[in-house]
This record gives sequence, C-alpha cells and structure tokens, in this order.
Amino acid sequence: MTDRLFVPGRRNAITDVEGIRVGHVTKRAAATGCTVILTGGATTAVDVRGGAPGTRETDVLAPANLVRRCDAILLAGGSAFGLAAADGVMRWLRERGEGFPTRAGKVPIVTAGVLFDLGIGRADAWPTADDGYAAAARARSGPVAEGSVGAGAGATVAKLAGPERALKGGVGTASLAGPKGLVAGALVVTNALGVVVDPATGDLMAGPRGDTPGEMWDLEHALARRPPEGMFAREATTLAVAATNAAADHYVLQRLAAAVHDAIARCVVPVHTFGDGDIAWVAATGAVPVEPSDVLTLAVMVQRAVEFALLRSVRAAHGLAGVPSAAEWAASGS
Repeated sequence: MTDRLFVPGRRNAITDVEGIRVGHVTKRAAATGCTVILTGGATTAVDVRGGAPGTRETDVLAPANLVRRCDAILLAGGSAFGLAAADGVMRWLRERGEGFPTRAGKVPIVTAGVLFDLGIGRADAWPTADDGYAAAARARSGPVAEGSVGAGAGATVAKLAGPERALKGGVGTASLAGPKGLVAGALVVTNALGVVVDPATGDLMAGPRGDTPGEMWDLEHALARRPPEGMFAREATTLAVAATNAAADHYVLQRLAAAVHDAIARCVVPVHTFGDGDIAWVAATGAVPVEPSDVLTLAVMVQRAVEFALLRSVRAAHGLAGVPSAAEWAASGS
C-alpha cells in the first residue's frame, strides 16, 4: 500500500502547528542553554513522570486547578538554577500584554522544566532571566534548529555505565499532518540515563561507549558493566512538548500527555527512573474541530511525532565539551 494516513509536515517541526513559535539561546562555551516554545495562550496539559523533576508552574495546569492554558513553555539546562530563565520569558510576555487575566492585570503563565547539564561544560553557568528573555524574543514560526542547541546544548544520553561513556543528546523536532486537517508536532530534549533505540527497528541508536572506538554497549552489557550507582544516576531528564491544532478539551490533552510518556518509553530504556526529571506537555491551539472518534488518531499522531523528534535529537547532536555524538563515535571505529 502506498497511501499513508500521516505524512510529515511542511517543515517537519513543531512549528507546523500554526501559532507555535520556538526560540533558542545556546551558551556553547558553558555547554548549556534554553529553549522557549510560545503557545499563543493554547490550552495545555502536563504530566510529570520522572523521579527528580525540576519544574515551575506545572501544578497550575493540573486538571483540578483553575488555569488550563499557558503562554510559553521553557525548557532549560542548569538544573534548578535554570528555572530563573522563566522570569525573563515572563518579562517578555508582560511587555506585550499577554497572560492570564486578573483584576490587577495579566499574569503570563510560563511553565518550565529543567535538565541537569552541570556535569559537562561549566558547573557555574546556567541560563539566566536574560537568556529566557532572549529566547522568547528569538522565537519564530519557521524552521527549528536541532541538535546541541538551546536546552540540548549540554544534554547527554546513555549514561548507564558512567558519564565518561556517555554520548551527546540534544533537541529534536518533528511533525505529522493527518486526516481532517489535523497536525501534531513535537519538540524533545533528550538527556537520558538510558540507551536510545529506534522502536520501529529495535536498532540501538545510542549506547554507552565501549572499550574500542565505535563500540556501543546495549542495555544488558551496560547494566552488567555499570559502576556502583553514584551521583551521575541523578543527572538525567527527557523533556517533551507536543502541540496540535485540534480543539481538544483539557482532559483529552491530559491523556495525550500520558501518551507522550509512552512514546518516550519506546525509545529510552530505562526511563522515568528516580534520577530522571521526565516531563511531557501537550498544547492545543483549537483551530480544528475534533469528534470523540478523532482522539485515538490524534494520540497516535502525537506519539509518533514525539518518537521521531526524540530520535532526531540524537541524530542531529554534535560533540561538545569532550562528549562525542553517536554518529561521531560510530565513525571513530571505521
């Protein structure tokens, strides 16, 4: 069969969802940075699964609470220090009159998640409020830079056998266009403890560096050779943002956010450990009406977009701060 229900979006990026804009700030010398996704006030749900999350304004989006929309999603390096970058995003939004209406004026809702990248580059540098402001100001609806940029600048993967055997992670994005005009896009920052596999083939995309150039250990080899668990096991996080043009209710988006974690778990093994800060967001701009029967299709679109984006985050990464990418390491053995 040649007919496909889903095809890649025009840019194959989260910005194929009209109204979504993305901006990066990369601090290459420090191997850190931040990424801002401007949502235009889209309805947004969040699901936190990691055992060591660093978050801001995620609880406010919970189903039982008042606010069910956000103006921006910040993804940042720097561990908890990086949460300060959200202040700059709020300042940028406030200057433009965006936010949740209150009697005293609009309050921008900026939800944020951070990853630990202090172990490479500089341990005394992280995204600041000025960096968050700059990333918001740079946000565009066009092509999205991928790899070791923005929040993915200091991301690493395959750390099961120790950080000295890690490979570079990064930022990846993808999108799918489906029936009835539905579009789903995703942006993923992969900074995982586990190995990364392609769920379509089972191929190992990123495993701990072996003892010879180009060699990568699969999950069982990595577990058998890992050192006594130390602080490095607490330095992992995958942050995933999915967006759609569907007019979906908040409770539907909450289930879609859970589905995002299923997609992450198909690619990263193990996932959602005590040392991970894994978080998934789903934002819906509401442009395309949907029926209850469309939700399953939408869930599959979101999951596949997340899987594609996560794999692209590893493929597009390049070596930084002494950590090679999977492609660079594989080439070293030829």
